[in-house]
Amino acid sequence: MATAAKDPHLGSGPDEDDVSLSGSESDSDSILSDDSVLPDYTREKTDGRLESTLYRSCAHNEPYSLRKVLERGVTKEEVTELDINGWNGLMLACCKGFVDIVYGLYTCPFIDINQQDNEGNTALMIASQAGHVNAVMYLLNYYPGIDTEIRDCRGFTALIKAAMTGRNDVVAALVMAGADIHAVDSTKGKCARDWALKTGRYETLYRLRRLNMRPKAEQFCESYIPEWPELKERVANATTEKSAREKITQRIKNTFELRFPRDPVDNGALDHMVLMTTSVHSPLISTGCRPLCPTSPPEVGKRRMAVPELVKKHPCKDLEERSVCHSNGSVSHIIPTIQESLPKTHCDETDRRGSILSLASTKVATAFIPRSMARRNSVFPSGCIPKIDIMRPSEATPKKEKKKKKRKKEKGFLEPPKWRYKEIKDEKKKDKKKADKEKAEKEANKEKDNKKAKNEEIKKRAV
Repeated sequence: MATAAKDPHLGSGPDEDDVSLSGSESDSDSILSDDSVLPDYTREKTDGRLESTLYRSCAHNEPYSLRKVLERGVTKEEVTELDINGWNGLMLACCKGFVDIVYGLYTCPFIDINQQDNEGNTALMIASQAGHVNAVMYLLNYYPGIDTEIRDCRGFTALIKAAMTGRNDVVAALVMAGADIHAVDSTKGKCARDWALKTGRYETLYRLRRLNMRPKAEQFCESYIPEWPELKERVANATTEKSAREKITQRIKNTFELRFPRDPVDNGALDHMVLMTTSVHSPLISTGCRPLCPTSPPEVGKRRMAVPELVKKHPCKDLEERSVCHSNGSVSHIIPTIQESLPKTHCDETDRRGSILSLASTKVATAFIPRSMARRNSVFPSGCIPKIDIMRPSEATPKKEKKKKKRKKEKGFLEPPKWRYKEIKDEKKKDKKKADKEKAEKEANKEKDNKKAKNEEIKKRAV
């Protein structure tokens, strides 16, 4: 964790001349309070017999009711229905973190993604300030025409609000989507970095500095080479013969070195493993996502288009040629087509239906990208979730006997101390068990002798 004392790049903290954040005159007091920018307002639940509206479905987090409302058709008045704070259904879903509702509203007509409430907040500002990174990612990736530089009544952008409240993941998502990191507010003239320093969000400041150091996501570019540059040098150093002095020095260092948790080193083994497993050359990326434009990876300060904008700007053939697919662990540019004769399973029970995200593959294939680029995967499974019956076995599962592992004495490792009082206690237990065993044996022998004597006496009397 980065702190101001350890990292000179973070600064010295809030200025003495600035007004305290807890005061009523502070410009950030409104955004840091609980009842000003994000008022907790929800309408009272109405009778279930009334017809569902778009706003009611969003407020109660009912994705299936929302889908039915969209299927029957909505009017502009119903979509633009606002509450006392000037919020529509999308804004309320972004505040509460209802990701299913945010995803379900991207096909809604008459929706204005840049609509502002009474204080000038947009849906992106509300989701960024609340810290719902999934909702922010859906807004940036699926809602065309979203503006990241809209300001509220105090001149704050979505990035400044996220930096104020310490939403590190949201800050990274906004910066990589093209949000202006140097934009300042209209009252104090401070940018996101200055507000993060003023509010004591040192982790956010550290994340911004790291993004500036590595502004381009090279692993998402087609020209990325999954090789570790330092591998040959380290292998050469490890395989070279060492002198006796170097061996003794290394042994002493390994013996007396204190191991403390450290951050991953830049261009180190862990850093390379993360880059390689998340690159377009990795077979894992085909499960998580499919880059539409691998020649143009995300970069700090570069405007990133939403998926509908990419499809509208580039023809289908161009996107198919630029896309990357994986076949037998290798990267190729041939897009496998989906068989039209896929088995479709349907179920009537609404309980077995998954989230509205389960229909994402079908929606994406029909609305966003060509049919040949859509793929059935585990992230967006099409159809309904199969019903799984759990049967209890008739016979109990046999328990495995635990084998006691004998610890071998290894050189270079400390052994646990042997305490004298424990040894005496164990010896007493052994003596007690031995005495009880001998006593039980004596009693058994005595009973046998008594029975034998009785039998002999009975025989004598019978004679």
